[in-house]
Amino acid sequence: MPLLEPNPDALRPTAARPPSHDRVPDGRAQGTPEPLRGELTALLGAHKVLWKISDLVKYASDASPYRFVPQVVVVPEDIDDISAILSYAHGKGRNVVFRAAGTSLNGQAQGEDILVDVRRNWAGIEVLDDGTRARIRPGTTVVRANAALARYGRLLGPDPASAIACTIGGVVANNASGMTAGTTRNSYRTVSSLTCVLPSGTVVDTGDPAADEDLARAEPRLCEGLLALKAEIEADAALTARIRAKYEIKNTNGYRLDAFLDGSTPVEILRGLMVGSEGTFGFISEVVFDTLPLDRRISTGLLFFPSLTAAAAAVPLFNEAGAIAVEVMDGNTLRASVSVQGVPADWAGLPKETAALLVEFRAPDDEGQEAYERAAAEVVRRLDLVRPVTSVTNEFTRDARTISGYWKARKAFVTAVGGSRPSGTTLITEDFAVPPSRLADACEALLALQAEHGFDAAVAGHAAHGNLHFLLAFDAARPADVDRYAAFMADFCRLTVERFDGSLKAEHATGRNIAPFLELEWGPRATELMWRTKQVIDPDGILAPRIVLDRDPKAHLRGLKTIPKVEPVADPCIECGFCEPTCPSHDLTTSPRQRIVLRREMMRQPGGSPVETGLLDAYGYDAVDTCAGDSTCKLACPVGIDTGAMMKDFRHQRHSRREERIAALAAKHFRAAETAARLAVAAAGRIDDRLLQGVTRLARRAVNPDLVPEWLPEIPGAASRKLPRTSRAGASAVYYPACVNRIFGNPDGYQGPSLPQAVVAVSARAGKPVWIPDDVHGTCCATIWHSKGYNAGNAVMANRIVEAAWGWTAGGKLPLVVDASSCTLGIAHEVVPYLTEDNRKLHRELTVVDSLVWAADELLPGLTVLRRTGSAVLHPTCSMEHLDDVDRLRTVAEACAHEAVIPDDAACCGFAGDRGMLHEELTASATAKEGAEVRPREYDAYLSANRMCEIGMDRATGRSYHSALMELEWATRPGPGSGSGSGSGSGSGSG
Repeated sequence: MPLLEPNPDALRPTAARPPSHDRVPDGRAQGTPEPLRGELTALLGAHKVLWKISDLVKYASDASPYRFVPQVVVVPEDIDDISAILSYAHGKGRNVVFRAAGTSLNGQAQGEDILVDVRRNWAGIEVLDDGTRARIRPGTTVVRANAALARYGRLLGPDPASAIACTIGGVVANNASGMTAGTTRNSYRTVSSLTCVLPSGTVVDTGDPAADEDLARAEPRLCEGLLALKAEIEADAALTARIRAKYEIKNTNGYRLDAFLDGSTPVEILRGLMVGSEGTFGFISEVVFDTLPLDRRISTGLLFFPSLTAAAAAVPLFNEAGAIAVEVMDGNTLRASVSVQGVPADWAGLPKETAALLVEFRAPDDEGQEAYERAAAEVVRRLDLVRPVTSVTNEFTRDARTISGYWKARKAFVTAVGGSRPSGTTLITEDFAVPPSRLADACEALLALQAEHGFDAAVAGHAAHGNLHFLLAFDAARPADVDRYAAFMADFCRLTVERFDGSLKAEHATGRNIAPFLELEWGPRATELMWRTKQVIDPDGILAPRIVLDRDPKAHLRGLKTIPKVEPVADPCIECGFCEPTCPSHDLTTSPRQRIVLRREMMRQPGGSPVETGLLDAYGYDAVDTCAGDSTCKLACPVGIDTGAMMKDFRHQRHSRREERIAALAAKHFRAAETAARLAVAAAGRIDDRLLQGVTRLARRAVNPDLVPEWLPEIPGAASRKLPRTSRAGASAVYYPACVNRIFGNPDGYQGPSLPQAVVAVSARAGKPVWIPDDVHGTCCATIWHSKGYNAGNAVMANRIVEAAWGWTAGGKLPLVVDASSCTLGIAHEVVPYLTEDNRKLHRELTVVDSLVWAADELLPGLTVLRRTGSAVLHPTCSMEHLDDVDRLRTVAEACAHEAVIPDDAACCGFAGDRGMLHEELTASATAKEGAEVRPREYDAYLSANRMCEIGMDRATGRSYHSALMELEWATRPGPGSGSGSGSGSGSGSG
């Protein structure tokens, strides 16, 4: 055992709590039972079978109010694996559920037997026919697909609010639509073809001209059954008319029976049925979409009304004017969205009765935009709008930032409102549609029904299409609350069907939530046809049982999850999964959502239970150690939950008093530590990399792999002991070279000036000279201690750097320019909670400026670019995302290169200071997609603005990254500029 091995019991919950009725039973503590585990391991390989109790629990929850613990989780890599899993399930009489992003809201991504993760190894997009079509794999997020299509002026039709996280497989399997899709731009209408694996293992590519012939040979009974059902439906004129009528409004409840009317062959019918089948008919391994034009002339208005019914009454007017989106938000939604960054704070004071419409027009050109704006203005003149708070303008705008803020508030409906619910309550998201002409009546009836059952629900939705969403919060641990919810659902479903002839699920799909009410909406004849369709395609019923079809009238009440209280920072989490794509560790160990899910299960358990112990044993590495602590989860979370901060606090809890004292001592004597580190790096440059790796690996095993870093070949040589000479007189700013840039030198092969030399030179060249204080050595941004949870050491250094910076800048009169983005973030924001009250006052007087902002805003206007390299690929760091200065990286790069590219898969590298040296596997996983995107092309320059992230990207790509400011110095240097800049070690011929 390592000398300083953390004690997992330090994270054991100490609060007294009764065991929850839905806790994982003790008998599940050993994880996947035999022979299931052994048989699947032999079939697929050990690395594709997740079997520990922590694996099962972290996959048991999704964005829905349900929780089902699978027996095993498998992670297939290709169609052969999928076929093998299905064959195994057939042979053993087991069930299979496919799960991608886990953002579905009705439990359709949860299973009680074999759960198949079809996100991790299933991402990718191929743009076809100059962007008019795209072949997309099911694990690709909508945002990622649209980023690739945007270069061609195209986008996908479906645009769900969860686009940042939801994947194409789930979008198609649920026929999710979103803000603008309606009934004409959804998956059913825009999927050209798809490839699926049927329950039997047969693979069908519906775009293959020979598909029908091949399917008839492989699955004759299936083909006969589909054609027989088609003939039966078409022979019933009343049923045919009813089916057509049901899809005149948005409807994802049950199977797409109109597929039998729209398709003329078994393959065409199957293509239609797979859309919206929720994984009950097969696995969709690839989809070819017909894309839509990306109209870039946008005008958007946020208009406020005295009531929800008044807002609903205005919707047809904007539809007639040509709006592509008309979104409604009620008072509860508007007030809750103040938790979203950028939303005006005075919305918190909006009257409860207030409602708003978010109206958007999109045009391909200026003429079209102006015509839409005239039409919108005419509608607005006819409305009685209100301005209950000062931030309300009731005007249309073209400003992209303002528009983005409006949509951010709207898209955060589920998460922001859910995050503001009472702690410990379960969130239900309902979704229904009525004919748009009856929207105002439906709003009035819904509000009355909610009041009758004691719910103060929030309402929002796609008003243009008669599609409303509302949220209910209740305590699933209290039977009386569950009964109240059940009574409401029964009345709500009857109201929607009997009074409005509406859809009980407009775009969220049936799932488990509405399955008991399927027959209420569709009637016995159509419902029985759905059961028979399932029997034709999946005769053994191995796929997703009790999803879509369930004869149990109380099925929607089974598996409702309790939400036990955990750490306050995580309590608002509704397990939506928006955080997962941004998390560096989500493909390695756990995501932020899963870290919270695991913690909640610990709180459901009685203290000391075998399940709690099993979860704790895994939590140290899976959750705490492999968290990069970059807090990008906070940026993605609509309510700003910072799971990274929670993990840093857990690291602190695991420290002994002795460890805290040693860390504080290191902070107090950091000048000596800095010098020792630089000398060690210099000495290491004379020793073989393999020997250094071997020595550090031995030390890691002996001491603690989370304390002793491993030597990496990409680590550069030592920096110069002396910093450039500068003068305080006449300085425009104080320049603070980060400690990493005082310890590590230039990338191997780079012959130009060091980063400090480059910053000094280019600042002087722009007429903005900088001054480096003589006493910067021994100071640091405190991130070293902050990231590891050493609070005492963090406090020492945080206060030291603020006091020093206040003195250097003459009490804040000069800006402090910092040359590493993470250090800028540290000094500007992260040190604040650890400052004394006096030093907080000093900190408020400081202006901390990232070097990219300094270069883009202050230097570039005074510089003459003399040479540019051909192409540059950029790595925006997570700190740049927090600082909101990624655009400055692009600005500087575009000044230095004819082409500047940010990879579509750019994300946090996970190096996180030295964490990439403590857990090399974290950076390898975090950078896998970005590295794969960068490597095939040879760029002339590889640019970022953080030394440790550059090392991480060197390792990921095999290329050599350097600071964009070094490139800027080369691009503006008088003279021929040879032998430097991008020309050294990065393949440029321009140097």
